[in-house]
Amino acid sequence: MSSSPSTSGIAVKTRRPLIGELIELISSMRFAIALLAMIAIAAVVGTVMKQNEATNNYINQFGPFWFEVFRKLGLYAVYSAWWFLLLMGMLVTSTTLCIVRNTPKMLRDMRSWRENVRATSLLNFHHKMQWRAPLARTALAQQSAARLADAGYAVKTVEREGGTLLAAKRGAGNKFGYIFAHAAIVVICIGGLLDSDMPIRAQEWFAGKVPFNGTGLIANVPAQSRLSTSNPSFRGNTLVPEGATSDSAILNRPDGVLIQELPITISLKKFTVDFYTTGMPKLFASEVEVRDNASGEKVQAVIEVNKPLIFKGLAIYQSSFDDGGSKLKLTGFPMAGGSSASFALNGEVGTSTPLGDAYTVEWTGFRAFNVENMGNTQDPRAVTKGESLEQTLSATLDKHTGSAARNANNKDMKNVGPSFTYKLRDKNGQAREYQNYMQPIQIDGATMYLAGMRNSPSDPFTYLRIPADDEHGLKDWMRLRAALNAPAMRTEAAQRYARRAAPPSASAQQIQQQLQASADKSLTIFAGDGKVGGFVAISRFLEKIPQAEQEKAADVFMKILNGTLWELWQVARAKDGLPPATPDQNHARFLQLSTNALSDGYFYGAPIYLQLDDFIQVQASVFQITRSPGKNVVYLGCLFLVIGVFSMFYIRERRLWIWITDHADGAEALMAMSTQRKTLDFEREFENLKEKLPQSAAALASA
Repeated sequence: MSSSPSTSGIAVKTRRPLIGELIELISSMRFAIALLAMIAIAAVVGTVMKQNEATNNYINQFGPFWFEVFRKLGLYAVYSAWWFLLLMGMLVTSTTLCIVRNTPKMLRDMRSWRENVRATSLLNFHHKMQWRAPLARTALAQQSAARLADAGYAVKTVEREGGTLLAAKRGAGNKFGYIFAHAAIVVICIGGLLDSDMPIRAQEWFAGKVPFNGTGLIANVPAQSRLSTSNPSFRGNTLVPEGATSDSAILNRPDGVLIQELPITISLKKFTVDFYTTGMPKLFASEVEVRDNASGEKVQAVIEVNKPLIFKGLAIYQSSFDDGGSKLKLTGFPMAGGSSASFALNGEVGTSTPLGDAYTVEWTGFRAFNVENMGNTQDPRAVTKGESLEQTLSATLDKHTGSAARNANNKDMKNVGPSFTYKLRDKNGQAREYQNYMQPIQIDGATMYLAGMRNSPSDPFTYLRIPADDEHGLKDWMRLRAALNAPAMRTEAAQRYARRAAPPSASAQQIQQQLQASADKSLTIFAGDGKVGGFVAISRFLEKIPQAEQEKAADVFMKILNGTLWELWQVARAKDGLPPATPDQNHARFLQLSTNALSDGYFYGAPIYLQLDDFIQVQASVFQITRSPGKNVVYLGCLFLVIGVFSMFYIRERRLWIWITDHADGAEALMAMSTQRKTLDFEREFENLKEKLPQSAAALASA
């Protein structure tokens, strides 16, 4: 008969259930610290990388490959990425488990007097003291308890066989610091999650909401792209023109927008803006009337920056201001062909205007004030001696198509007047964006009209600089541009240049013919073929000449070109019945700047130039509307955090025991004292009790 093996004397180690080990891991400090470290790294990424930008901006910055990688990682909206929300949820879970596990222990420890201490263990304390008193044990215990109570301690007297134990404690509320600090993390995280886009994501995941990525009126956005008024948390923007109303807000999403229906209607009565002497906005405010759609209750208020209106659980902030549909009166000038005939055009911001069959003008914005940092720049000539053709061309394009205010160190702030922006879209759907200033601007001592252009919203505007004529207008430059593209006028200008430049001699006719041919060819090359012209065409022509002769040829070419352009200008003026321009320094500078502008005009990329003549401004306010139920929760968490930090750092827990026994001459006392953090205050308190307790006992005995 077999017998089972004996287990006597063998220690059997039992393994805890897996769920218990998992709970212990999640609620451990090392796990919470790891989560905090990952959240901190994510916050750094969200701070360094611009969040919720347009998709094109990220593609231009990182390229197609890394754009897709970062998009899958959710780095363009870190704080709403699934993994970030998961980290926040795990941190809440970890901290909650830590509180659940440790709070009962802390509360029991706070209530505990630790009266089970023995006299022998008190001798092992670093802070201890013994003394004798000619008092009975009971009297000494009462006198010591009273002294400790006077010092702020709570005291419990325990009678034991052979002695009396006084257990005292002070600052036990220190444990509340840990409880409140940990609870603050949970409460703040929950408040942050409530105010995040989790409610919106939940509706996208489970309620079939889809961001709208098309164009059109808000009223035409389908129902699956609209959020109801019961949406618990959102942060959106709405634009309200003067005299108009709005009852919806736009919520930007990574792949489109959602329309948030509002339970209120906002009416903008008046928008006001004040400016500093430099032209910078100093204050802008909106006089509004807000109506509750359910009850009809109305309230009137003035909303300013940092002074929102709180109404029915919604916060309405003055975010910015924009154009609300200003009406523009313009003059159009052709930028191609041999005609300079202008035409009238009207536009309204936010609408579009057909321009023949090939183009449509989309009016996108108007600003009555533009504050520029006007810096002085050196205006280069078209070709400078000692420079290569590539250097000359590069410098010309950079300096003549740059910003209106290129010197960032200059602090000469100036309001340069109104400007408007528009997109010129062709029949294929391709569009470029333009920005034109109404008034000419002083740049490098010359009066210039600025015409900005960019291919993408992520690009900065580059500016074509057109010099103003004697009448502070554009007509003389437009005449010259049209004449340059008219072969007959180029031929006439070449003839006039040849007659003026040829020296009187027997062979003057032959020289004139040669000069005329050279002048006509220079104008033809500069005029280009409709695609390439200006200095680019000249550089390509000169590249065919041996390199050793290029510099000399360029110098001769530019002298002939400048002289012929002067004659071309006079021919254009004569055609319109105007007298010749006086050959003085001002007109020579005008021709020089006009030559640069004609060359840069080939990069302008528009068949017309639009000049603003008059406008009727309609302003609009941009309001940010938020519903944030988590805000008060976060405030409560901050209160918990303050209480917790104060409790941990300014409340010091101290424990004290006095063991009193009978002695032949009275009673003998042994005191021991401990604390979690030994500080100078604790040392002083111990020394004070060490001195006062024996003295009070002696004083009582003598009495």
